[in-house]
Order: sequence, then C-alpha cells, then structure tokens
Amino acid sequence: MRLDQETIERIKQAAQVADVIGDYVSLKKKGANLWACCPFHGEKSPSFSVSPAKGIYKCFGCGKAGDSVRFIMDIEGLGYGEALRHLAKKYSIAIQESPLTDEQLQAQNARESLYIALNYAKNYYQNNLFQHEEGQSIGYPYFKERGFSDKTIKAFELGYSLDIWDAFTKDALKNGYSIDVLEKAGLTIRKPEENKMFDRFRNRVIFPIHNVSGKTIAFGARILKADKNQPKYLNSPETEVYHKSNILYGIYQAKNAIRSKDVCYLVEGYTDVISLYQAGIENVVASSGTSLTLEQIRLIARFTQNITVLYDGDPAGIKASLRGMDMILEEGLNVKLVVFPQGEDPDSYVQKIGSDAFVQYITDHASDFITFKAELFLKEAGNDPFKRAELIKDMVGSISRIPDSIKRSVFFQKTAGLMQIDEALLITESNKLTLEKAKQKEKDAQRDTNRQRLQNDLPSGITLSTNNLPSFDEGMMSFSEEDNFGYEEFGGAPATAPLTPEPSPLPQIAHYATTLHEQECIRLLINHGTREVDPAVAPGITLMQYVLGEIDGLQFNTPIYQEMLMLCRQKFLEGTVADTQYFLSHPIAEIQSESINLVAEKHSVSEAWLSKHEIFVPTELDKLADMAYTNILRLKKSFNDDHLSSLMKQLSQTKDPQEQNTLLMQFMQAKEVEKQIAKELGTVVVR
Repeated sequence: MRLDQETIERIKQAAQVADVIGDYVSLKKKGANLWACCPFHGEKSPSFSVSPAKGIYKCFGCGKAGDSVRFIMDIEGLGYGEALRHLAKKYSIAIQESPLTDEQLQAQNARESLYIALNYAKNYYQNNLFQHEEGQSIGYPYFKERGFSDKTIKAFELGYSLDIWDAFTKDALKNGYSIDVLEKAGLTIRKPEENKMFDRFRNRVIFPIHNVSGKTIAFGARILKADKNQPKYLNSPETEVYHKSNILYGIYQAKNAIRSKDVCYLVEGYTDVISLYQAGIENVVASSGTSLTLEQIRLIARFTQNITVLYDGDPAGIKASLRGMDMILEEGLNVKLVVFPQGEDPDSYVQKIGSDAFVQYITDHASDFITFKAELFLKEAGNDPFKRAELIKDMVGSISRIPDSIKRSVFFQKTAGLMQIDEALLITESNKLTLEKAKQKEKDAQRDTNRQRLQNDLPSGITLSTNNLPSFDEGMMSFSEEDNFGYEEFGGAPATAPLTPEPSPLPQIAHYATTLHEQECIRLLINHGTREVDPAVAPGITLMQYVLGEIDGLQFNTPIYQEMLMLCRQKFLEGTVADTQYFLSHPIAEIQSESINLVAEKHSVSEAWLSKHEIFVPTELDKLADMAYTNILRLKKSFNDDHLSSLMKQLSQTKDPQEQNTLLMQFMQAKEVEKQIAKELGTVVVR
C-alpha cells in the first residue's frame, strides 16, 4: 500500500500525540508537557515526556523519541505504512488501497501477515459460534451457561472451533492464506514427513487474546468434553507477535477502566475477567495461568501504580503466587490482596452476590501485601522460634525490594508490631541484604565486562566458556579513580585495567568536542532556523541563511549531523527553510529521533515563576545572535584544531624540504586563524 502525502498529513493531524499515547500510558500534566513512566523500559519515576505543542514524545531515560506514528511503530512493532493504516482506522480516515502486485505481496511485512491471518481466524471462530450448526448447539450454550450475554461474547470476540481435523486450515487456504503463515501464526500444525496438516484448535470454545491496541495475537481454547488425553486449556505457541510473558488477557478491554479507576484487578483465568467485565467491573486482567512476569507488571504500570490481586480460597495456590508479589514491590507499585471464601473464585462469587456487593467485599477485605504475608505465615509458624525467624527474614527480604524509602519505613514499623520485634533490628537486616545485593550486582557486572574483553581478544569463531572465566576477586586489578577519570566519558574502556596499553584519550576528546559543536549548530538550525538572527542589525536575515553562509564549504565529521546539514542546504537552495516540523516528522527514523533529542526540553521555567516574579529570565531567542556567532567560532576552531594536528603529523613524517616549507606555511596560517578565533572567544591559546 502506498499513501499519498495529503492522506499522510490528514492522519498525522488527526492522531494528536497525547491522544495516541494516552491509550497506552497514564499522562499527567507538569508545566507545558505531559509526563508518564516510559512504556518502553522499566522505571519508577516518570521520565517520559509528551509535548502536545510540538507533537512529539521523548524518554529522558532510554532515549526513545518520535511523533504519534513513530510511537505506534515502536509500541506495536509495526512498519511505517502499517502504523499509518492503524491510525487511519482508529480515527476513521478513509484511505485508498491499490491491489498489491506479486512483488509487493512477497515483500509484505511478515508481522502484518501474521496479524491478518490471526484476525481471519478470530472472525472464522466467531462465525462458527453464531452461524454454524455445531457452534450453535455446542459452543454457544457453554457461554450462555456461564452467564455471558451476546454483548459480552462479542466484546471479547469469543468463538468456537469445529470438531473436524482441518476445517479451519482448508478454509484459510481456500481464501488465499499460505500454509507457512498459518503455521507461523500457530494456527496450523504441519507434519511434512507424513504429508499432513491439521488445525491446532478443534472442538473447543475459543478465547482470542488481544494486545494493547486490540489486535488478535493468539488464542486460548477450552475443551468441552471430558478427555484425559487432552489438556483442559490449549494455548497458541510463542510466535513473532505473541510472547505470553509480555501480555495480559483482557488488557485491551480493561486499559481505559484501569486508568480511570487507578487500580488494576489481577485474576487468574479468562472467565474471571469476562464475568467481572460483564458485571461492570471492567478494570480487570488475567495472567492466564502463568506465573506473573516482570513484563506483565510493567504493562500494568503503564496505566496505574495500584494492583489488587484477587485469589480464590486455595492456600497452596496463594503461596505459590506470592513470589510474584515481590516483583511488584520491586517495580515500585502498590499491591493489595483479596481472598474469597473457600470454594469461590471471582467468576462464581460475582455471579453469586452481584457487582456492588463484590466491590464492597474487595474494599473491606483488601490487605497490603506485607500484612497479608505476615498473617498468612504467622498462623503456620505459631510459637516455633525457628519458623518465626525464617518468616522475619522473608518479610525483610520483601520490604527491602521496595524502592521508596518512606514506604519501606512504614512497612518496617508495621512488621515490627506484627512480629513483636525491634524495628531497628529489621532495618539492620535490610541494610545487610541491600549491601550483599549491591556487591553481587557489582561482581556480576565486572565478570560480564571481563568476559566480554577476553572474548574480544580470542580468535574469530572461538567462544569463551563461562567456566573458564576468573571472577573479579580472583586477581583482576582495577585502576584508581584518578587513573580512569574522564576516560569512559569519551568512549574509552571501563574502569577495569585493560589487558593491553590503551592509546591516549586526547584525540577522542577532540573528536568529542567537534561532535558537540556540530550538534549545537544543528540544534540551533532546527529550533530557530526560520527566525531573524538579529532584527535590529540585519532585518530579514534568518538564522538559517546566516549560519549556512558562515560555514559554507564545511563538511561535518559526524554522519547524522552532516546528513541533517545537507538537508538544510538542499531546502535552502530550493528557496524554502527546513523548519522544526520538517525534521520532527522526517520519515528516516534516525533523523527524526535525533531531531527530537535536540528539540525536547527536560526542564523549563515554570509559568508561575514567570507570572509572579519580576526577575527577567532570558530565553534562547533573547541571545540568538550571540549563541549562533559563538557556536560558529567554536565550530571553526574545532576544524582548525583538526587541521593543525594533521599538519603537525605530516611535518613529523616528511623528509622533503620543499614539502616541509609548504606545510610550515600552512601551519603558520592555521596558527593565525587560531589566534583570531581565540581573541573573539576571549580564550587563551595553549599549544
């Protein structure tokens, strides 16, 4: 599919960055921007900034940046065209699609092919449920017996697979889907040696699994007849688009309710989610029978910092799942737990007492994790001092994982009271654990560094075995802080002593300085290129015109900045200016990302300060002419320094008197330039 530029612009205008990102994370206003915990990496305090005015987002933690289209590409793993089509569908923008050629079909994104096949399968199974005689007589009655309405069945897109070995596969092949795609999507099982292929799901009710944006990525299927040779539930295998540790059942249907209620109810099974949703309790997801993972916790954290885990009354199952609660604490989230009466689960209990009474039960019986854990195990420990001592250590281990010091302090006080033990003793034990973890983390990191360095020194094709690698405290020396100061910052080796002598970092420092000046030049052009550099002195002369004229002929050393400078020059020759929006929406990901890095502001002067204080705070616009002039001088100085170094090297290598004279003349000219620039900058030349 190829979209014209007008359609692309309409999509981008409709897909406001705050609206698009707001479907995935909870945004909170601070100053001119909106902030959230980054959806791309785990963090406990928000460093993910969204600028509605500029139409961009930027994470100051992991560096992810872009516009609304780039966000969809990154969060959903889509290509540029796929992301545009996704947003066009979301905002009801009509697009014209021309038939794909054979070449385009072959080049079609593999992930998109899987999504299309999975969506087809979802529609096929749902059609079976409502339209096929077998689905109407077997699958549909099961869902009705569970109390699910037609509206709920359609909301979760439930379906049914026929009791035929290859009904779906034959239908999909007949409609043009390749067997390779069906197999990669986990829908068809193929046995080439027997020349057979058959459906993965047969004679089961189907629970489609959706990602955050609502795309079908997998299926869960429940058998309806007793069969000891078949598992009760059968799930899709891991595929390119489905990793069970990364997804929660019901997250698509629940995300808005989780955000608005500011709490996520976590249950175990599909039917628990659906029953609660139908009862009006929509902020609920399921781990689908798997142990809670870090990725699932971080997925919840996009929408809320509060999790309430709903358990049935099985003590063994509760104890087994408590390990996952420590991970929730470590991620900085608040976790509470609720246990239902013996023999009840969320599905049965909400149908028994109704939604209002169910919510009230949660409110009355929710207990913070630390209290819940202490009370649960204290009953078993009784007065046995050894068991109580083990429990106290376990409790300290859990509390120590909480990153917030105030929360830790509160829980230490509470645990001290429950355990009837001195609070200071708990804190001392916690400090020991923290210190041990820090030492182990440092040792592991050092071992990895040493291993990588040794691996790099081995001949190609030979892999270093972990068993052969000495640990840090088995003889590896490290530099002192003075030896290593300033070296890593410019791309040098880590703090551990190198196996061979390293070259002087000075050339790297010089290169680093040049890169910084090139970066600042591009930053000024992107942010202020269309503005007059000094209206009082040179009215009508834009910063772009001034800078390009002053550095005419210079070629930047850093590839990304050279490319961006070339774009500025090209647009200028065409009679236009490459403005901020041109770079922020550039189709080349590297250029767009770097442009956002240069535009995004991590800190800004508060509106309250500007309105209530009489202190003048100059902005870049107030100092634009001076900043541009100073940066051009520094940029020219960097190139001149490089030229001087090159001349000195050539002088040391040549024996030809005539060539020496030529080089000396060039050297003296470069030294004169150096003096002039130093005078303008007010610096002292030291060489």
